[in-house]
Amino acid sequence: MNRRQFLAVAATTATTATAGCVGSGPTDGDLSPLGSERSIALESVAEGFREPVAFQTARGDRLRYVADKYGRIAVHDESGVRETPFLDVSDQLAELSTWEQGLLGFELHPEFETSRKCYVRYSAPRREGTPAGFSHTFVLSEFRARPDLRTVDPDSERTLLEIPEQGPNHNSGAIVFGPDGYLYVGVGDGHSRGGDRGTGHAEDWYWLNAGGNGQDVTENLRGSVLRLDVDDRANGKPYAIPDDNPLVGEDGLDEQYAWGFRNPYRMSFSGEDLYVGDVGKAHVEEVNRVEKGGNYGWNVREGTRCHANRYALAALAKLPWFDQTYPVCPDETPDGDPLIDPVVAYPHDRDGEPFGRAVVAGYRYENETVPAIRDEYVFGDLSGIGSGLYAATPTEEGRWPMRSLDVVSGPEMANRFVLSFGRDAAGELYVLTTQFAEGTGAVHRIVTPES
Repeated sequence: MNRRQFLAVAATTATTATAGCVGSGPTDGDLSPLGSERSIALESVAEGFREPVAFQTARGDRLRYVADKYGRIAVHDESGVRETPFLDVSDQLAELSTWEQGLLGFELHPEFETSRKCYVRYSAPRREGTPAGFSHTFVLSEFRARPDLRTVDPDSERTLLEIPEQGPNHNSGAIVFGPDGYLYVGVGDGHSRGGDRGTGHAEDWYWLNAGGNGQDVTENLRGSVLRLDVDDRANGKPYAIPDDNPLVGEDGLDEQYAWGFRNPYRMSFSGEDLYVGDVGKAHVEEVNRVEKGGNYGWNVREGTRCHANRYALAALAKLPWFDQTYPVCPDETPDGDPLIDPVVAYPHDRDGEPFGRAVVAGYRYENETVPAIRDEYVFGDLSGIGSGLYAATPTEEGRWPMRSLDVVSGPEMANRFVLSFGRDAAGELYVLTTQFAEGTGAVHRIVTPES
């Protein structure tokens, strides 16, 4: 896009854009209101992990599966954590050079107890076809458990998807089955040495940021949530595409379900609603209620605010025609598709103090067992600030009000980091944590404090 085209795009959005917002941080109107904290308790149910990132249950919650980033999936039953793992892919992982690599996603098939199928998303070494200069390979595989559901046949692996990853960060990892029976797969936009742009990033319509996978739906699958039919195969692929995926018959890759994400690390369903936590860059962490065909803004916006790449700004500042107060923050694409605001947004710093760094999406709590979080969306942050646990109250419009959750009994949270959440068949919620310095991870159930 040349200067004239860029100004034309900016002019079409001038009536709704915010002047002077280029590269700026959030204001209170962009964020979730912060209310008074509520008290909960945590009950530790399983220990002995390094960095637990996923939790599933089967057989009426009598079997619990805990996936560790370092490649092992453990079984926890009435006798405790079994010594023999359910599955071990540690020797299939790429060298873990950052936190955002490893075994990053684990999900059971909706009919797991009869089909015995489960799905694992992990970071593998470079595979055939990986471009020069790329880091490793995103792998999504299907495995089949043995009849006792306590171990997996390692030879049953069926690779469903491979995506070359240009860097070690923004690798996402979330996988979850929807109520429609399809598998939803989070794919980060991919990181490279040039930041949120450069090698491995496609050109897109927003010239100010010099390209980025979040706004691309034609060149690659990064920066998106995918939707796959893993119970079928079609067109030479090990999966099929649901007929009602938004880009079927349109210009774009048919696997795409929604896009405009930076790093959709965790996601979950509540009924028909899909909630995706997208890890921010400089200012804002966000949770999105995701709809089919939705565009959630990255890398045009971070939360509800403009995101302008500092490299592009440095170059533009040297041009005599460029005025940073010119309204260059669109709220829609050139085709008129809206950039959808998050339902939860919170800053990295609030009132001059550190507040958050990386959102960890959780679940809507729909039970009555823990009144403090009833009908709330429970989530966390990886910063280690406070308990790292939050609850947000769903509203019809605007950002959902949020509040901190104070852990008044149970494990000390001061040196624990929230990595993920789980939900059992009964609808109760679990928090997966680690103490990075000690390398000790655990699973805790959220319960009501004793009076």
